[in-house]
Amino acid sequence: MQKISSEQRRARMCADNPWWEGYGIRDDYHVLKPRAYFDRFAHLVTQTGIRRAIVLMGPRRVGKTVLLHHVIRHLLDSGECTAREVAYVSLDQPLYMRLSIEEVVNEVRQASENSDNPKFLFLDEIQYLSDWERHLKVFVDNFPETRCVVSGSAAAALRLKSIESGAGRFTDFLLPPLTFYEYLALKKITGLVEHGLPGRQYTTLDLVELNRHFIDYVNFGGYPEIIASPTARSDPALYIGADIVDKVLLRDLPSLYGIQDVQELYALFTTLAYNTAGEVSLESLSHGSGVAKSTIKRYLEYLEAAFLIKRVHRIDRNARRFKRATFFKVYVTTPALYRALFGPVAENDPDMGRIAETAAFSQWFHASLDLRYARWREGEVDVVHLDKRQKPDWCVDIKWSNRHVERPEELKSLKSFSKQHPKVQMLVTTRTVEKSNVAWSGKTRLDAMPTSMYCYAIGHRALLYPSADTSWSIVDI
Repeated sequence: MQKISSEQRRARMCADNPWWEGYGIRDDYHVLKPRAYFDRFAHLVTQTGIRRAIVLMGPRRVGKTVLLHHVIRHLLDSGECTAREVAYVSLDQPLYMRLSIEEVVNEVRQASENSDNPKFLFLDEIQYLSDWERHLKVFVDNFPETRCVVSGSAAAALRLKSIESGAGRFTDFLLPPLTFYEYLALKKITGLVEHGLPGRQYTTLDLVELNRHFIDYVNFGGYPEIIASPTARSDPALYIGADIVDKVLLRDLPSLYGIQDVQELYALFTTLAYNTAGEVSLESLSHGSGVAKSTIKRYLEYLEAAFLIKRVHRIDRNARRFKRATFFKVYVTTPALYRALFGPVAENDPDMGRIAETAAFSQWFHASLDLRYARWREGEVDVVHLDKRQKPDWCVDIKWSNRHVERPEELKSLKSFSKQHPKVQMLVTTRTVEKSNVAWSGKTRLDAMPTSMYCYAIGHRALLYPSADTSWSIVDI
């Protein structure tokens, strides 16, 4: 029986690292515009004094491999290293099967004709390496001179194992689906929003056009390739359904966690996706599917770890968390998932309210914030932020309508919440109305702004202020 030779592995490595021979990164990566998260990620990679590996996480098809190559180009152009001091290896290649990280590095040294370990090592599709987290911890400890960056498409494996095993050794970096701000930037759409005006950080210059692009965003906007590829855009159901959802549900999760009934898992996901922005419970999901609650709970953990859904837990009108979190809201991580599964959403569709809420919430998915929703018998507030003392400091009610600004007395849930928490900053989003200090009977100030503007502002401000300091979230936009 023939065995894979070192010569074959080294030939593949040379093909994947054209800069060793004086060429740049591949043309198909070179022509793509970097994502807005590039600067932050590149800065993290170049902090070589920190003895940690970087774990790049995120859903399928959000541009992780492209981001790695853009960082490699930056390292070479900036002189951070010589061409033979940086190596990229995609571990999904069968040629590297059963190799440890140290064995991969040995092959890299031979292929690059560099007697030293690479200064920067990029390992893509790390989940194909068995016990990758154990291998990576050992490598970080034994070879601190090598800055190791790993990534992979099986996001659930990366996320769960990185949290469980990487304490003190790994730094996680989440690359989310495109925010609305990024979507416009990648499409080179400018002149719709003005920044930094006195008294208001963001002002709409053409709200009709901004809303038109927002509708486009909720249908197509989560994935860079849909923007760049007319073929993918012409059939997002095939592109997202087959290349993202199916691969996660039918391949990644079953292979990683031994899930036997993939149809059961798929049925649960489609039910949750169809009801995005809706409240569900373990009891109702179990009763409707005939699946045990313990199994439903495990499936939910997997779907969330794979960045397909986001669960948001409930507090009451007094901002107290329930001891038994049996009710929660579920959002798909980008509204483009809903469009791919159930068809396009138009501006006047009845479902647009839920999709707008999903889009607004998705702008926050990358942030480590304690976001909840408040619900009691008389009403609901869509987004409530709890500060470090577990007290609410701002809240948002997401609407795709102007009715509630014209009739603020109908905002009964916000009124009720403001009576309990008079110092909380409050915002209601609309379809087209922007207004400061909406007149209503409560003492708390209430501002209104279009949902599209809110999504744009959150995406932009999150890049300017990546920390968990959210004092700007209501006051400054």
